[in-house]
Parts: sequence; structure tokens; C-alpha cells
Amino acid sequence: MAEAPGAAPAGADGTLLPAAFAPALLAQGAVPVGSVEITFLDHASFLIRSPGGATAITDYNGIERAPAAPDIVTMNNAHSTHYTDTVEPGVKYVLRGWDPGGGVPVHDLFQLDMHVRNVPTNLRDVGGTRIAGNSIFVFEVAGLCIAHLGHLHHLLEPMHLDELGPIDVLMVPADGTYALSQELMARVVDQIRPAVVIPMHYFSQERLARFLGFIADDYPPEWLDGPTIVLSRALLSPRRSVVSPER
Repeated sequence: MAEAPGAAPAGADGTLLPAAFAPALLAQGAVPVGSVEITFLDHASFLIRSPGGATAITDYNGIERAPAAPDIVTMNNAHSTHYTDTVEPGVKYVLRGWDPGGGVPVHDLFQLDMHVRNVPTNLRDVGGTRIAGNSIFVFEVAGLCIAHLGHLHHLLEPMHLDELGPIDVLMVPADGTYALSQELMARVVDQIRPAVVIPMHYFSQERLARFLGFIADDYPPEWLDGPTIVLSRALLSPRRSVVSPER
């Protein structure tokens, strides 16, 4: 198993697609050229597939897995549902959103036609603020930039926005309690201004509905039939919310 700079070895440790705790059936077949496929797995975990066959799972916790081990897993450690110390065989790269040594995590990984990088943010816990304790992971596939906010606990500063660059697809923790409040998370969406927003980590349909209410003017809702969405540059406009049915 290879190791990228800043990566831990495996075995160590606008569109809206809401995600709750539920397993998903993954789409089969190749991803069309110029597109990216995103499938909800559980909680804050999504499988991202590229046309060239690269695969990544966000906030990998080892509970719900894809049919085959992904090339890349990303993790954040605010809670045990966002990471695991036991990674399945076959994973090539484990990218932690924190530095176990207490420094600033840095990831800049190329795997086939997928580029994964991180933007560190701070994390609050019972001990106070953990500087660079969370990472926003950015996945660049088929000319699209997908950002997963992880367990974001504060509004973004200009330096964060500069490091992120233009974002097409944004995965947002929408619970309003364990992460940032729903009102402030809606402001983060406005700071980033993606075309596609994917709420996750919201625990109930009531919390989801409340979050959607904060952003409905910019992202009017539309319903998906299942957990998988295929996106391309041509499918990003107009901004809208695409909501997956509860499973």
C-alpha cells in the first residue's frame, strides 16, 4: 500500500442531497466521461467515483462500506462516527483531517483522475478549541470541485475561502447541534456559493426541513428517487435543492 505525503497508512487508525443513517445500494457501471458519481453511504459518508475508476469515501467509519474497498478514505475525529482505527484491506490511502501529533494536517493526493486536498479548520470540544482539528476535504474530479465540510464548527475566514477556491458541490452537516448552528451553517453555504449542496448529518426529517428552510430561497427543493446522483458541469445549473427520499 502506497502512502501520500501527509497520509496515514491504511490499518492505522445549487443541488441538495440529504443523508441520514441508512445503507445505500450503489450504482453499478462506469461513470460517464466528464461526470462524477456520488452515493450516500451513512451519516456523513459518501462514495465518490470518477470516470477513470478512482474511488473515495468521506468521513469513513468502517460501519457502512462500499462493495469494494475504495482507493482513498478521509476522516475527521470529532466523534467516533466520523473515523475508525480499523480500515478494511485494500484501501490505498487514509487521509486524517487532523494531525495526531498536534500539528496542521496537510494532504495533496493524486489518484488516477481524482485530486484530493484539505483545508484545515478548528474544532471545539470539552477541552476548548482544537486548532486545525477538522479538515474540509476537496475532491477534484472531471472538472468539478466537491467539498466535504466534515465537522465544521465556525464560519470561514477569507484564508479558508482562498484555499478552497470555487466549489461546485458542497456536503454540509445540517444537524445544528453537534456541528455549527443551522443559521450559521446557512451562512457558510452563502460564503461558498456552490451550485450543489448536499445536507448530511441531520438525524431527523424535522431538522432537515428546518435547515432547508434557511436556504430555500437560493436552492428551491427537488426530490431524488434514490441515494446516487451523477453530476457534470452541464447539470450544475440552475441552482436547486435535490432531496433524497428517506430510506
